[in-house]
Formats: sequence, C-alpha cells, structure tokens
Amino acid sequence: MRRLLWVLLALLTVSPLLHADRQAATGYAALTTLFDEWLAFERPAIVNGAPDYSAPAMAQKLNGLKAFQTRLAALAPESWPREQQIDHALVRAQLNGHEFYLRVLQPWVRDPAFYKTLWTAQSDTPEHEGPTHHGVVELWTYTFPLSPAEEARLAAELRTVSPLLTQARRNLTGNARDLWLTGTGTMQTQVADLARLAERTATAGPALRAAVTEASSATAAFVQWLESQASSKTGPSGIGKEQYTWSLRNVHLVPMSWEEEVALLTRELNRAHASLKLEEQRNRHLPQLTMVRNQEEFAARADAGITKFMAFLKNAPVLTVQDYLEPALRRHMGGFVPEASRNFFAIATHHEPVTLYTHFYHWFDHEWLKALPHPSPIRRKAWLYNVWDSRSEGMATAFEEIVMHAGYYDDNPRAREIVWIMLAQRAARGLASLYAQANEFDIAKAKAFQVQWTPRGWMRPDLDLLGFEQQLYLRQPGYGTSYVTGKALIDDLLRTRAHQLGDRFSLKGFFDDVNGAGMIPVSLIRWQLIGER
Repeated sequence: MRRLLWVLLALLTVSPLLHADRQAATGYAALTTLFDEWLAFERPAIVNGAPDYSAPAMAQKLNGLKAFQTRLAALAPESWPREQQIDHALVRAQLNGHEFYLRVLQPWVRDPAFYKTLWTAQSDTPEHEGPTHHGVVELWTYTFPLSPAEEARLAAELRTVSPLLTQARRNLTGNARDLWLTGTGTMQTQVADLARLAERTATAGPALRAAVTEASSATAAFVQWLESQASSKTGPSGIGKEQYTWSLRNVHLVPMSWEEEVALLTRELNRAHASLKLEEQRNRHLPQLTMVRNQEEFAARADAGITKFMAFLKNAPVLTVQDYLEPALRRHMGGFVPEASRNFFAIATHHEPVTLYTHFYHWFDHEWLKALPHPSPIRRKAWLYNVWDSRSEGMATAFEEIVMHAGYYDDNPRAREIVWIMLAQRAARGLASLYAQANEFDIAKAKAFQVQWTPRGWMRPDLDLLGFEQQLYLRQPGYGTSYVTGKALIDDLLRTRAHQLGDRFSLKGFFDDVNGAGMIPVSLIRWQLIGER
C-alpha cells in the first residue's frame, strides 16, 4: 500500500512537467507547421507561365497574410525553451518582412529591376541581395556544355521571361524615378547576358535556342518600353524615415532608428578616416605597398595569402577551420584586372588580396550552411527579405577588423591602411543610402557622397560598382547600412560575451557559438548566447 502511494505521489509530481513539455512541443510544432504553410502561401500563383504580381493578386496576399499573423500571435511562446522562442521571433520577422514587401516596398510596382530573370553568378550571401521575383534563372548552377536534360530545364525556365515582362508593363505603375532609371539599366544588362548565353548555346537543340531568342526579344522590347516611359517618372524612390525605421526594427530586428543609424555611421566614417591617418603616420618610414602587375603575380600573391590566412585562423586560433573552407576560399580568389578597369575592391586586392578575403567569411558561411545545417527547420530556411543581413554582412565586415586587431598584418603594417579604407567606404555608402531612403539625396547625390568620402580616390564614378551599390541600397532599405550596423552589433556581442564568460572566454569559442546559432539577426544571436533581448 505504501509503495502504491509513493507511485501515485510521483505521478502527481511528474505529470504537470510532462504536460508542460507536451504543451511546449505542441506549440512549437504549430510554429513549424505555420512556417511551412506560410512559405507555400508566400509564393505567387503561376498565371500564363509566370508568377502573378498583379494588383488583385498582391492585395489578396496582404489580406491572407493577416491570418498567419493572427495564428502566430496566438501561440504564446513565453514558456518555450529559449531556442524555440527565438524561432518564434524569427518567424514573426519573416511575416513582418512579407507585410513590408506587400504594403510598402512593392517592387513589382516601383522597380523594373525586380523583373530581372537571368542571374549569372551566385550571391556571396545566403540569398539574393534585394528583392527578386519567384521565377529567376540561376544560370551559375548550370555546367556547360549542357546535357539534354539540362537544356530542357533551362529552356523551360527561360520561357518565364516573355510572359513576366508582358505582365510587368501592367504592374509597373509606380513613379519612383531613380528606381525606374537604374532598373532600366539592369534590364539592359539582361539583354547583354542573354546575348552571351546565345553564343554559349549556339549548338544546342532547337527548343533551347528558341527559348533564348524569345527571352532576348522580350527583354529588348521591355527595355525600349521602359525608356519610353522614363520622362513621366518624376517621384522620389526612398521610403521615408518612418517606414525605414519600422522595417529596421521589425523585419531585420536591428534595435535602432533611422536617426540612430545616421549617428552610428557618421561616427564610423569619422573613426575610419582618423584611424587611416594614424596608420599612415605610424607607417611613414615604410615603403608603400606595390600593386600587382600581371596575372602570374596576382595568382602567386593570392595563393600565398590564402595559405597564410587559413593557417593564421587555425593556429591563432581564431575560429574552427574545417578542411573544406580553404578550397571554398580559393574558388573565389579572383584574378588580375587591368588598372584602368579596377573597381574599389579590385584596387584593394591588387595591393593586398587578404584585405578582401577576410570579408569572404561569406563563403565560409555557405560551406557551414551545407555541411552543418542547424537542427531547427526554421533556421535552415528563414532567408527571405534579407532578415539575415546584420549577421551576414555585419560579420563579414567585422571580420576584416577582427583579423587585423588579432595580428594578421603585424608583418605587413601598410595593409592595415586598406582595412580602414574599406571601412570608410562602407560607412560612406551606407550613410549615403540613409539620406537616399529619407529622400534627402537622389541617387546622383548618394553616389557623389560615396565618392567624396572614400579615401584615396578609390571609388570612381565611372565604374559600375558605384551605381550597382547605391541602386541595391535604394531597392533594399537597410542593406547599405547592414555592414556597419551589423558590425557594431557583433562588436557589442563580443564585448558582452567576454564579460559574461570572464576567464572562460576565447575568440574561437565566441565564433563557434555565433556560427552555431545559425544565419539569423545578431539581436537574436545575442538573445541565445547572453540570455538578453
């Protein structure tokens, strides 16, 4: 009898815990179900062979989104484990991103570049930088010459181009002049890319050659239509301070406002310029860095730099270095560029390749995402609307300075100057993008500001990079600042984590913990590691 009482008492004690666990599991299961259903809902219907971005379809999307937001708000994750609460916050950011996309950004209405279909190179970030439509052709995933099966796949994908651009003429009713003009240039690039594709597939089967011809003709006609409409486009392209701050806080989960980002980027621009002058003073008796003169010299410097850099990361130690990281970096080491054609980053690499390779933390991220997928199904998928930009671009930018301070350039002090030049350029272009989003700058003024405040004349107005960057940051509010803002958040996380762990802190452990949290906003990584929101 006594044994039976003990059993009953044990059951009474344990059952509330089991019930709570079951409730939490059920709640989290509801979250993952909601997320999967929303991912399917987010994709537009296919009409006449192309994704449907018509006004009625997008209005229906916005109305339907409200049901997902209501379901999410009803889940009450407060009693869930911290990791699951973070996933809930991440899903909320995704739904907020969808709302912002439908309610404010509306690239199918305002931005002709949204209709670019052919993408010839892989982005170094987890997904495309900025808004893209749902039927893009990732040409970089194909291996040429194409097999018959790949020919058929590419032909089928390219058939989206013509009906999509027919639809675009009805959808593009916006009045954003700078987006219209720069978007026209983007579509002109697609004309050139399709011409090169036609050359590469000249001996392909008739179905693919016909698909390339149709896509080329449709794109060329679309460019002519855009040019014919340009004079009627007179309005601003920025979204304004209020909407910018809403997106920053609710989509990208950056705990700042437009005004606070202006203050931060101004401070970082000042710090970068002042630090550059101090470096130049310290190095005044040292010879200047010599520029690479040919491909052989570039290859030799790049090869030696990668070997030294990877050894430094492993032996310092800075972070965990798996065997697949060095080959990934070598695949993106670049090559020699004639001096007259070098953009900002090519100028940097032709002085010291590793100054840019430190930013190629991006390609480490790509490898880790494949080899070490996060156990959370939500963190393996949550890449829409660039919610990852503070972590992706912020970490890549922070790593440039972290590697410098950790001692990599101690035997090459002049290279430290390039690190400060790169930070100044990122702060200048981000600050310009803030004024553009506030409609205090048009894109011409934004580009001029970026040129003016990039040291040594390394950012030139005659090179494509300048226009590409300011166009991207106009198309995707918050992206231009994410490099510097994300870096500041990572600096703060490093400080706080070191204080929390005391003597147990190590740089390698810090990076292992940050990478283990997944490709999520830095504010959520802070919550996971520090326990503070």
